[in-house]
Amino acid sequence: SSNKTGSSPLTFILTGIPGLLMSSYWMALPLCCLYLLMLLGNSTLLWMIKTDHSLHTPMYYFLSMLAMADLGLSLSTLPTMLAIFCFESTSLHFEACFVQMYFIHSFSVIESGVLVAMAFDRFIAICYPLRYSSLLTSSLIMKAGGAIFMRGICVVLPIAVLIKKMPFCKSHVLSHSFCLHQDMLRLVCGDVKVNSLYGLTAVILTKGLDSLTILLSYMMIIRTILGIVSQETQAKAFSTCISHLCAVLIFYIPLIGLSITHRFGKHLPPLTHTLLADAYLLVPPVLNPLVYSWKTKQIRRRILILLCRRG
Repeated sequence: SSNKTGSSPLTFILTGIPGLLMSSYWMALPLCCLYLLMLLGNSTLLWMIKTDHSLHTPMYYFLSMLAMADLGLSLSTLPTMLAIFCFESTSLHFEACFVQMYFIHSFSVIESGVLVAMAFDRFIAICYPLRYSSLLTSSLIMKAGGAIFMRGICVVLPIAVLIKKMPFCKSHVLSHSFCLHQDMLRLVCGDVKVNSLYGLTAVILTKGLDSLTILLSYMMIIRTILGIVSQETQAKAFSTCISHLCAVLIFYIPLIGLSITHRFGKHLPPLTHTLLADAYLLVPPVLNPLVYSWKTKQIRRRILILLCRRG
């Protein structure tokens, strides 16, 4: 048992959508439109935040980090998704699959960390508004961004190292249009206890801890908002959190659904697993720019100015 079959390198076979022909262009066209929308939306956000000095505040710096994480997550899946649905190419060498798996999980952890940082930003803005500027300095934001990025790299690295050493001697057919750790682990013919234990621990210490931190932040935010006498002020304070709450739900609901089906939904049809995995990786990068453009007054105003100039 090894990662090579004879003299040929190990190759995985990726799966499109169960029950759908690979040559279905009606699937390829919407997929291309989703990726174009994701690229346009996140790139526009980054460009606006960079060029508009009124957006050079902690909230928008964290939003730019979220846009970069979304771009990284989507571009990690782009090559294999387009190869399958546009060119009917389903084979992928082990090294390419290994690299894709690493970047998908790394950017996923990074995005989770950015959502925590954005929750902290809203917590300070609402609970300690007078100390907002003094607490969230440019230096602190840069350090937080570096720590989030390094955590994403370091936490996933052992997962990649462990699975690279494992022998694959079963079927090489993966369940998705991209490479995920859980899916690759299913094809290993050796002992996967260490891999499974570390993978579970990594998820608990990153996304599990992150979700609890966000929940705690919002419990304190809600307590502060309810303590405000004026209902108009309460509504205004809560409205500043809506975009972030939407981003959290968009990211964590598909993630929780995918985790539950991987652990307990083995009896479910393959289409359920595929759609949840696609939603987890494609929906947040597409919807986040739309949510922030719709709910954030400064960004909406900037977009309207640009449209008027073009008109």
